[in-house]
Amino acid sequence: MTTERIALVTGANQGIGYALVESLAARMNPNDLVLLTGRDPQRVGDAVAHINGVARVEGRVLDVTDGEAVRKLAEELGGVDIVVSNAVGPLVPERGQAEQADVFIDVANRGAQDVLRAFAPVLRPGGRLIVVASSLGTLDHLPERLWPRFDGVTLDEVEQAVEDWRAAIHDGTAAAKDWPEWINFPSKVAQVAAVRAVAAERRTQDLADGTVIASVCPGLVDTRASRPWFDDFSQAKSPADAVLPIVDLLLSDQVDPSWYGELIQDGKVLPWKPSTL
Repeated sequence: MTTERIALVTGANQGIGYALVESLAARMNPNDLVLLTGRDPQRVGDAVAHINGVARVEGRVLDVTDGEAVRKLAEELGGVDIVVSNAVGPLVPERGQAEQADVFIDVANRGAQDVLRAFAPVLRPGGRLIVVASSLGTLDHLPERLWPRFDGVTLDEVEQAVEDWRAAIHDGTAAAKDWPEWINFPSKVAQVAAVRAVAAERRTQDLADGTVIASVCPGLVDTRASRPWFDDFSQAKSPADAVLPIVDLLLSDQVDPSWYGELIQDGKVLPWKPSTL
């Protein structure tokens, strides 16, 4: 059997990642392959066993905090059509933000950066490389003093900004340097900035090929990660509903060129900078 398209989703044991794999498997073709990845072999195997789709689904153990493992998987696959960086680290309200920072940053930021760096070069023409981020990932969620660290910069510079932020958390200077206490703000901005940096380098050729690199916001979704932070889920989406516009983007033959490199929510671009600028 010849594989026509290859899709890969990180952090796919549960929640949004699992729903993405389930939806892709239902809508792709029998010769296509969807790779469900996560770092726990048992959870990966259990998740794959519960998916009954049209496309083939295989599990791969992948810890996105292991940059070499991410690189090796991209090298092994050689060419991919769809990649979704979805893995996120745990963050709970009962523990201090600083003590959770390393694990959260390693997964959400270093993981996304390594996926972008490893998989962008093997993305086939017409492919999709997407980072699941948040509406919190726009510059207006940071003090203006910090905007130059993320705006119009390279991926290396985004990575350095993230490491400087991490160091400031640990040496107690984060507040003095205007870093928000809630680590989700800088983390999400850095995710979107990383996407923008990679897209800026590839824009001309990707647009000519119909390739899309972007970040997406699924909105408020009822998942294990979000439940500790919100009391009212009456307006929250289920993971299955939340991924529908994302999968539409992943599988669409044509995408609005103005979406390239941007943060997309429900078919609309969320402005990177405040509209007054």
